[in-house]
Amino acid sequence: MAKPLVVNGYSSGWLHKGFPWVYDKEVVKGGGEPGQLREVRDGQGKLLGTALVDRGWIAARVYRHDGGPLDKEWVYSVLDRAASLRHLVIDPETDGFRLVNAENDGLPGVRIDWWSHHAVVILDSPACAPLLDLICDWLEERRQPRGIHLCYRTDGRDNRDFSKVKPAPGLLRGHEPSGSVRVRERGLCIDVLPQDGPDVGLYADMRQVRAFLEPFWGGTSVLNTFAYTGAFSVAAALNGASNVVSVDLSAKYLDRAEANFRANELDPGNFDFDVMDTFKALDRYRRTGRSFDRIILDPPSFSHSDVGVWSAKRDYPRLVAAACRVMDEGGWLIAASNQGEMSPKAFSGFIADGVRKAGRQARLLWWGGQAPDFPAALNFPEGRYLKVGIYEIR
Repeated sequence: MAKPLVVNGYSSGWLHKGFPWVYDKEVVKGGGEPGQLREVRDGQGKLLGTALVDRGWIAARVYRHDGGPLDKEWVYSVLDRAASLRHLVIDPETDGFRLVNAENDGLPGVRIDWWSHHAVVILDSPACAPLLDLICDWLEERRQPRGIHLCYRTDGRDNRDFSKVKPAPGLLRGHEPSGSVRVRERGLCIDVLPQDGPDVGLYADMRQVRAFLEPFWGGTSVLNTFAYTGAFSVAAALNGASNVVSVDLSAKYLDRAEANFRANELDPGNFDFDVMDTFKALDRYRRTGRSFDRIILDPPSFSHSDVGVWSAKRDYPRLVAAACRVMDEGGWLIAASNQGEMSPKAFSGFIADGVRKAGRQARLLWWGGQAPDFPAALNFPEGRYLKVGIYEIR
């Protein structure tokens, strides 16, 4: 192996705790080209782990803290352990889920989503690509997918042109599906596009939230903002909601939402689909006197509002206030954020600010996070990213 990557004392302390990243500013000396294997050592030469080097805001991802090789035996053992958890926590009626959750399953920078008979491998960086062949071998031996697809999860901090990365995103092995792939989630049917990963059309990390809400949709009027392909809308309709409105800025996504209604033998003509900016839709409902019993707020962190690029600190309280102004007395606000850098305390503060701005009162009924196939390792605080609160509004 080439000369090691030497890190400062701050990084050394975190690596001793099992943290899997080395930031660029923590490197004292050493380096290499993205994807090269390096030992990581402290200033005294003590071995801290085995890593793949990168070039960006993360300088290296540490896979082993014992200095062993990233060989077939090790990769298979990590993947087998991840799969054994999914056998325990995934309902037999669910075949769309996360099979490997990157750092939280001991495989930094690598996620694998399973969609019926197709696998999507999601890399944070091409520097993780040296593991791809062994990952694909394991998938073919253990799960026999019809296709294995590669995509990248971009991060604005990397300043990398992902349109030119190698290996290029696309089909790695097997064949492409002829169209959409239908997956099941506890009786719910959703059509996904594995070839469009990572955002194939269903956010499986919200599964437990949908499960909790099943008994509470009956007879309610529901507004699903940032509706995407309508999983919450379909779940509400299937479980007895009297009226469901889906709002999204993308007509393409709402077309897919309508298709998902049909996939569940629901006539989309009986429901409303509004192609609009969420803030403008909420204002229109306020002006026309329309109100709801259940409102879902799950804005993507990269979305745009009427004042520009989404800012949680500025826009989440405004969003909550606007929703509260069209909420029936005793209605439920289902609010979520997938921004890992936002603490639960800050998120709760944004909710409280918005409720107060609307002149309403609220109490927390339920608090949740990502489904168990998205585990969060205690040595990786960033892994606990999803925050979901269900609030009664008075």
